[in-house]
Amino acid sequence: MSGQRQPRMNDDLKALRDRLGTVSDLSSAANVLSWDQETYMPDGATAARAQQLATLRRLAHELFTAEETAVLLDRLSGTAGQSDDTTPEGALVRVTRRDFERERRIPSNLVAALAQESALAQQAWKKARHSNAHGSFASHLERLLDLTVQKAEAIGFDEHPYDALLDEYEPGMRTREVKAVFGDLRERLVPLVSQIAEGSQVDDGFLHRPYERSTQWEFGLAVLRDVGYDFERGRQDVSAHPFTTSFAISDVRITTRLDENFFPAGFFASLHEAGHALYEQGIDPEFDRTPLADGTSLGIHESQSRLWENMVGRSRPFWDHYFPRLRTVFPDALSDVDVEDFYRALNRVEPSLIRVEADEVTYNLHIMLRFEIELLLIEGGVSVPELPDVWNAKMEECMGLLPDSDAHGVLQDVHWSFAAFGYFPTYTLGNLMSAQLFNQAQHDVPNLTAQIAGGRFEELLRWLRRNVHRHGRARSAHEIMESTTGSTLSAEPWLAYVREKWGEIYDF
Repeated sequence: MSGQRQPRMNDDLKALRDRLGTVSDLSSAANVLSWDQETYMPDGATAARAQQLATLRRLAHELFTAEETAVLLDRLSGTAGQSDDTTPEGALVRVTRRDFERERRIPSNLVAALAQESALAQQAWKKARHSNAHGSFASHLERLLDLTVQKAEAIGFDEHPYDALLDEYEPGMRTREVKAVFGDLRERLVPLVSQIAEGSQVDDGFLHRPYERSTQWEFGLAVLRDVGYDFERGRQDVSAHPFTTSFAISDVRITTRLDENFFPAGFFASLHEAGHALYEQGIDPEFDRTPLADGTSLGIHESQSRLWENMVGRSRPFWDHYFPRLRTVFPDALSDVDVEDFYRALNRVEPSLIRVEADEVTYNLHIMLRFEIELLLIEGGVSVPELPDVWNAKMEECMGLLPDSDAHGVLQDVHWSFAAFGYFPTYTLGNLMSAQLFNQAQHDVPNLTAQIAGGRFEELLRWLRRNVHRHGRARSAHEIMESTTGSTLSAEPWLAYVREKWGEIYDF
């Protein structure tokens, strides 16, 4: 009997992988079109591109949620050995089952409508941001919000409609849990920000001197190669909002945006996105063309980008190595600056309007603001036309700053233009995870600080590959954190990092 079961299991597993491979190919083709839309596509192609994306997303969804998928999953779930979801095969069935149960609740016409409206909305957002006119984007956002609420209702939820959206990015997380984490973090973070504000402010004026774009670009590419980003399996381009996209484990691309009068903007955007890309490039190749070939959660994903951007890239040892080279390529901007001044300037703490340029300490306050507004939108507590005023009021309350334009306020982030409601909380979750993981890496990798100071990142990357990257979605965020650090999500390591680093810079 068992001899008959094994061949059928192998046949069913092959059939499932073949079906998932086709779904993956359709999704990857859509991702290529989305990447092109953000980088090289002419504006006149917007309507046609929206239709193309709607077709591909609909076809992928219909193939994935077809009855044939359910039959294969049922057979494999009932096969001896498949109950052990610690095996690659068991993990594939488990993760595919989870995705299937979620996606089958969403009508294919709703999937197509979201894809089409998102493509249109992203182009509208670019124009609205450029012209500083939220009103020209509002009708698109209203439509996306309506479709998103329909999606949440179709998926279903026990406590809050936002749970259905959050679960897409941070599986298993609930809105009440995010509220609790954010509430505790805010209570402990605000006094730290106040302590820093009482100290002597760091001078960062030289960061706003002219930095020629092409030189920034070349310097950034050299650092990306050093940290391990594989340009044989990726590339960097320019977009309105930096992002990472993966078409396959062998094709993971990033974008950045450069500011010729503010060096950190482009450099840290590149390093941040490279952290995402290193994760995607490090997934076990056996998982390619399956649901396992992705980050296990956006929190874990953001832990990788924030680890490289902040724990490594804004550290003193990192610039002990790279600052002499930077000063050589930008002599006019940095000839009168030493490495200590540069390090302190990069870590200046000051409430700011722009999230992606925010310092590490106040960054999480930006995320909390967006989380609060998203809840209001989903709950119907604020309308889209009211958003600029609500945003400005909350920014003034939270940061003590009043945006001087919609481009520096409600229009600064791209996420709502592609209906990514539920995404923002993962940035803060990732910040917290990054500190826990980096602490463990420092414990496990001898002389890690000295290696960074020498521009050597191979052992850190190997550690991340072994403990995080290779697993893809085969392990959950909870399992990765617990197996790697011995603890679950905690704010304390990040808060301790803040107290130590900025206590030294601001003398408190």
